[in-house]
Amino acid sequence: MEKTDILSLSYEELERKLLQIGEKKFRALQVFQWLHDKKVPSFDKMTNISAQTRALLEEEFYINSLKIQKRLVSSIDNTVKYLYVLPDGNKAETVLMEYHHGNSICLSTQVGCKFCASTKAGFVRNLEPSEILLQIYESERDSGRSVDSVVLMGIGEPLDNFDNVVKFLHIISHKSGRNMSLRHISLSTCGLADKIRKLAEMKLGLTLSVSLHAPTDEKRSSIMPVNKKYPIKELISACDNYFKTTGRRISFEFALIKGVNDDTETARELIALLKPLGVCHINLIPINEIREGDYKKSEFVESFKKILCGSDLNATVRRTLGADIEAACGQLRRDNT
Repeated sequence: MEKTDILSLSYEELERKLLQIGEKKFRALQVFQWLHDKKVPSFDKMTNISAQTRALLEEEFYINSLKIQKRLVSSIDNTVKYLYVLPDGNKAETVLMEYHHGNSICLSTQVGCKFCASTKAGFVRNLEPSEILLQIYESERDSGRSVDSVVLMGIGEPLDNFDNVVKFLHIISHKSGRNMSLRHISLSTCGLADKIRKLAEMKLGLTLSVSLHAPTDEKRSSIMPVNKKYPIKELISACDNYFKTTGRRISFEFALIKGVNDDTETARELIALLKPLGVCHINLIPINEIREGDYKKSEFVESFKKILCGSDLNATVRRTLGADIEAACGQLRRDNT
């Protein structure tokens, strides 16, 4: 009999599964709290559950786990980058960052992705809800730090793994488990317009970050091939709908690349594109160079920001963390080089 990945079950699914094997309804609360509040790695740690019931759980379920293959700590800002080995031998990276407001963790949602260092190795598969959750749990166990906020901005496109990511969100925010507010979670997408509309309908309350990187179709398609499927007009329409449906401000990620999208004309085009949206935030990213790519860091980040702010757009420059260990935005990989 094939066992069930218990960490990937929502509270409601766990309750149904336990009822099916003859357990009482209240048992779901006990088990869920052990898994997601106390984060136990095995059933024998569930000390307020009888040995007979623990044996039954062992027969029906398994508790997934990740192994740390590599752990790097920044000498500059205490950022920690983990290379995790998944149960099937594939790998994913996770970054734990310190801010004045608490600890934030950048999670991967797929093995491989479309627009960062990992794209060089290609897409392999989606991560299960448990594999996304365990990046938090294992990082907390290893570091001794408690995670206060989450960014789904590591390897992979979260909205390509829609169902598993949504289930992760339900599990991490459930009141009987970790109970993390979705307002403390940011989901970054390369711009899958149809999935943005689907996410809006759910009204989850999380922050949506859209990787824009260019204000015109010609330029964006050269940087991000996904634009050929979801051109800017369609993407901006979906973003406008998201804001109007959820009331949540959208953050647009804009990586400034030397000689590509960092000139005054591009700034003016960006203003014309985003100002009609009303409330939004532009997160300017000094691009982090990778050894496989040709893009270079722009020298005009502050002047670009000044142009945007001069037109009453809300723009900030992202603080770069973990660059010395290749843990900054766009530098993640799924190998150990």
